Amino acid sequence: MKLQTKENLAGYSFLALNFIGYIAFKLIPLVLALGLSVTKWNFASGFKNMEFVGLDNYARLLHDDVFIRSLINTLIYGVVLVPVAIFLALVFAVILNEYVFGKGILRLAFYLPNVSSMVAVSVVWMILFLPSYGPINQVLMTLGIDNPPRWLNATSTSLLSIIIVGIWQRIGYNIIVVLAGLQGISKSLYESAEIDGANGIQKFFYITIPSLSNTMFFLTMISFISSFQVFTPVQVMTKGGPGNSSSVLVYYIYKNAFQYNEIGYATAMAWVLFFLVFIFTIGRMIFTRKNEG
Repeated sequence: MKLQTKENLAGYSFLALNFIGYIAFKLIPLVLALGLSVTKWNFASGFKNMEFVGLDNYARLLHDDVFIRSLINTLIYGVVLVPVAIFLALVFAVILNEYVFGKGILRLAFYLPNVSSMVAVSVVWMILFLPSYGPINQVLMTLGIDNPPRWLNATSTSLLSIIIVGIWQRIGYNIIVVLAGLQGISKSLYESAEIDGANGIQKFFYITIPSLSNTMFFLTMISFISSFQVFTPVQVMTKGGPGNSSSVLVYYIYKNAFQYNEIGYATAMAWVLFFLVFIFTIGRMIFTRKNEG
């Protein structure tokens, strides 16, 4: 056997495990999910009771008020969380990069929420948001607010509470990425601006932000994709309530699949979520290729 053939076989053998894993745990489940989305099936009753319904599951989505509400809540969650988390990360990253002592410790402190257990974090935030005895409302009442928000217990603020937790959890990752982007900005740009009489705010808006445009776009796309998959805070803190005011797509998929046992219908919703994420992913790839070109 030729040396080239042996090297090729060795290379393919190293790739085989990953390839088999991809087929078994990604490709096959994807195909099965597509098939399930056109069926009506309660998995507790076995495969023999699976019923083909065509596109009825997708048509049903158009008339499902809870699904529409969950979709709108998911979009609101992303639209509010992403720009706020990125802007705050940008501000904190600029401060950490220039003016703060003990940068390493502070970077670690900011990043810890991103690697913390969201179940534990959600339980802590539930305590913070308690209407009567929660620390947040205690502080607000100390400041003179007699009727502070009921947070998780009110339809008007339940989704806002989930967004606040999401911002807190996301901001650490954003800071690390922005800090990496700041290292690539030439200091000569800031020195030239100082010579021209620019102050700190002008340098921030006319040098820092334009120079980080690619980084900002990357964070925007990644954050939007991540926001579509929010689940744990909703499951732990609100159960989608009160009155579905904080229900999001992934949580509603979970309820239909594992509480109502409507696997086919839940899978159809999962495909809607897949296409939302797919659209943002394609947009990110197109933008990246344009910049590289």
